[in-house]
Amino acid sequence: MRAVGKYIVINPLEEKATTTSGGLILNEESREDLRYREGTVVKVGDEVTVLKSKDKIYYDRHAGFGVEIENKQYKVIKESDVVIIL
Repeated sequence: MRAVGKYIVINPLEEKATTTSGGLILNEESREDLRYREGTVVKVGDEVTVLKSKDKIYYDRHAGFGVEIENKQYKVIKESDVVIIL
């Protein structure tokens, strides 16, 4: 597997469910207060200059698209969707 151009293949970190003060359990999709998600870079495209494999990042949760390769889910985003490198 190889990313092309400015695209990055990431492994999104699974968000845990949280409980509100009123007792409601919210899954990750219901948490509109969080704009960014954490993930790990798997592969970078040949035009990506700042990131490398195994970097931990925060990226825009609405960015990119999901893809399944060999029964494993990945997300493909653009380099410009990354906001923080840990």
